[in-house]
Amino acid sequence: MKHLPLSLLLLVLLNSCQQEKSLLIKNNDTFFHSDFTLAFGSGNNQSLANTLWPEITKNKPDVWVWGGDIVYSDTEDMDVMRNSYALQKNKKNYKEFCENTPVIGTWDDHDYGINDGGIEYKKKNQVQQILLDFLDVDSQDPRRFRPGVYHAKTYQTGIYSVQVILLDTRYFRTKLLKDPSGKKRYLPTTDTTGSMLGDAQWKWLEETLSSSKASFNIIISSIQFLSSEHGFESWGTMPHEVKKMENLIVKSMAKNTIILSGDRHISEFSKKEIGTAHFPLIDFTSSGLTHSYEAFKGEENPYRIHPVISVKSFGIVKFNFKQNSVKFEIRGKNNQLLSSYKQVYTP
Repeated sequence: MKHLPLSLLLLVLLNSCQQEKSLLIKNNDTFFHSDFTLAFGSGNNQSLANTLWPEITKNKPDVWVWGGDIVYSDTEDMDVMRNSYALQKNKKNYKEFCENTPVIGTWDDHDYGINDGGIEYKKKNQVQQILLDFLDVDSQDPRRFRPGVYHAKTYQTGIYSVQVILLDTRYFRTKLLKDPSGKKRYLPTTDTTGSMLGDAQWKWLEETLSSSKASFNIIISSIQFLSSEHGFESWGTMPHEVKKMENLIVKSMAKNTIILSGDRHISEFSKKEIGTAHFPLIDFTSSGLTHSYEAFKGEENPYRIHPVISVKSFGIVKFNFKQNSVKFEIRGKNNQLLSSYKQVYTP
């Protein structure tokens, strides 16, 4: 190899330094320091391959949260239900994931036992124990002895903390209003006697939020809270319950409350300013671990802040305590970042 002239060598080195500087600036633009990382997802058919566990692991999550539809087992046969959960629990890549990452979660309809099911499902008490077994919940945990799988767990990082509040939108949920025209599956009801959570869970949630000292409060709802124009299951089918939740979040003064949801086989960010102080309530939907709504053509959502992601994906939530900020990420195959949103909260 011939030696380059000194002037040409200097030019090459200068250009290399400029390229490196440019790359560093680009990386700094996207860098977000995470003091605590939560990963979550839903829509996991135990009979299909889930290739995302190694990709989720690359994000080094401090906890994995199941947002529902852990398995698909619409049945009243408890042997079938147990086998469905066992099949998922014994999958090699999932077992390896669980060895290194704490796992918590709630159910949605298909792992509850009936599509769009609620309070009427006859086998809910039996399935509750099967779900708790799957999650390795202690035999003396309160969930073993009371109706519903709602639960709260706080993760401490130094002087800061994240409280994860797992709601149960199935066990107590009353009947929804079907659309007689068939244009949508359900319509918003004007009947204010229906309930999404039931009296006992609502009381528990009020106490949990009002007494919270956590730096961030993460509410896990298996169904979407803000998006409801699509006409499928959502909190929007019970507008009075939506208002009740918004009022509770504002009244409780729980810091930096965020909602994470699933169910839809799409992923998206929704945001609504609530209360007189215009608190930025974000509903981050992550759905479709093994199958997704790839034929998605679009639907109305006045609160959507980024385009819908309709390929298989999972959610990552990164917390920066000193900056009082959160970065929400939708990631998919090869851990590719498909969409993200950063929210800075008022101290």
